[in-house]
Amino acid sequence: MDMHLVIITEDMAGERLDKAIAGLEPEWSRVRVQDWISSSRVFVNGKVKKESYRVKVGEKIEIDVPEVEDLDILPENIPLTICYEDEDLLVVNKPRGMVVHPAPGHASGTLVNALLHHCKNDLSGIGGVARPGIVHRIDKDTSGLLMVAKNDLAHHSLVEQLKEHSITRLYLAIVHGVIQHERGLIDAPIGRDPKERKRMAVEHRNGKHAVTHFSVIERFPKATYVECKLETGRTHQIRVHMKSIGHPLIGDPLYGPVKNKYGFEGQALHAEVLGFTHPRTGERIECKTEAPEAFADLMEKLRIEKT
Repeated sequence: MDMHLVIITEDMAGERLDKAIAGLEPEWSRVRVQDWISSSRVFVNGKVKKESYRVKVGEKIEIDVPEVEDLDILPENIPLTICYEDEDLLVVNKPRGMVVHPAPGHASGTLVNALLHHCKNDLSGIGGVARPGIVHRIDKDTSGLLMVAKNDLAHHSLVEQLKEHSITRLYLAIVHGVIQHERGLIDAPIGRDPKERKRMAVEHRNGKHAVTHFSVIERFPKATYVECKLETGRTHQIRVHMKSIGHPLIGDPLYGPVKNKYGFEGQALHAEVLGFTHPRTGERIECKTEAPEAFADLMEKLRIEKT
């Protein structure tokens, strides 16, 4: 049993109970939440309510989330591009389109399935049965570098470095519109979008501190190629921040234009550089990988586009 407590805020008020809860966590589908409500696992001020109940400001919602049954995650011989590896950890270059860990609808073909085959039993257990070795994630359609811990010592150290913002994370992105200045800094808090709670947004009332630095690499007639450096690591941070200054990522299904005129599937975002302190030796490790071929193809289209 995992009991969650939520106090209804103004941005949630008036929503159906099932929708309000489903918007709290990406893994909580509305169907799953409705099952919890019908099973009397959700309480509003201590009482069971119907899924259609409209929540009110200040109400206390208790959610008794049932324990997830152990997934039968099988090792799969999926090729991995490994940029660094030793007895404590590895850094992999995840391709676009690969899900990081198993979840409903993605029971196989994930990075975790590939890691179980490559590492055998040498993965930290802190992430739980569904996420062995996983220290941090990038979205399915974001390519690039990820750290994976082989033991708990490495896992704890890398997580602490993430919390301390001492890990170097540089991303390449292609955004809509021409950015006129050479570099910039976006310091804007990020939280759940009050209008669509499966998305994130710049939220000055309830958001968490978030800072992104960016610099221009190349300009096209109607787009810009940029490098982004994360000072913090909020969910969808680069995607939200670039949209907030009027330059959403090309291909982004959540934050970009409805019409995807370039035919680029998923956001044009690549985790290019990952630098960290080795948990055991104290050595500074830095890995770098080129953007996928799809980026080059997209840029060729952008170069010949008319203004």
